[in-house]
Amino acid sequence: MAHMLVTHSVDDFDKWKAVFDEVKPMRDEAGELSVALFRDASEPDTITALFEWDSLDNAREYAGSDRLKAAMQKAGVSGPPTISFLNAG
Repeated sequence: MAHMLVTHSVDDFDKWKAVFDEVKPMRDEAGELSVALFRDASEPDTITALFEWDSLDNAREYAGSDRLKAAMQKAGVSGPPTISFLNAG
């Protein structure tokens, strides 16, 4: 199973979540199978998302896409995300 772990801060969680939900069809088209969202207990505007993808290649392609960068900017992501690509062991 291919996974992508993303952590980043946002200016406003509710605004970010609305855009995140809005672009779900884009993620589905790119190969996302599921996602689990987490908010940092001490810093609730720090988001961690664990995505399951149909392939690591599709996850990497999506992570580097201009469409994702535009969505992140619209959502109010502050600063660059930390992204890790993972294989289930």
